[in-house]
Amino acid sequence: MGHRLVAGHLDFASPDSPSTRPNMTRLLFRDRHTRELYTRWQEEATRAVSSLRLVAGRATDDPELASLIGELVMNSQEFANLWARHPVENCMSGVKYMHHPEVGDIELNFEVLSPPDQSGHRVLMYAADPGTPAAEALLLLMSCEHATGAEQHKRVTAQ
Repeated sequence: MGHRLVAGHLDFASPDSPSTRPNMTRLLFRDRHTRELYTRWQEEATRAVSSLRLVAGRATDDPELASLIGELVMNSQEFANLWARHPVENCMSGVKYMHHPEVGDIELNFEVLSPPDQSGHRVLMYAADPGTPAAEALLLLMSCEHATGAEQHKRVTAQ
């Protein structure tokens, strides 16, 4: 469901391998579909850079993180401009405003969970307020996901 919500245009198996695993910050700045998903893109971009600054301050010797930041500075002027401002914020909750290509406008609450193991991993959870158009959109997206999953299962078992 999360894949359908934020990265439905990418191969479903892409997160399974480190070499093809999508990075949400990279997608936000370098992927047209992801950029179009967020109706308040500038707000989302600022939040992403602020969070990345916080992570970078805690993981100063992480070569993959340094590589990501270098790539984004070199390939996205908008990222470079935001990065140069040095925003730092631990964005743990709020609202994301999206325009999903299949179900339209969605306003979702989000919350970030960090496990206590100091791994740096984060789990991003989305929720819609009950009875809202966003809740209906998520139900519709979920029903599309089940249909797509059944179609994929039929194709795999037919081979």
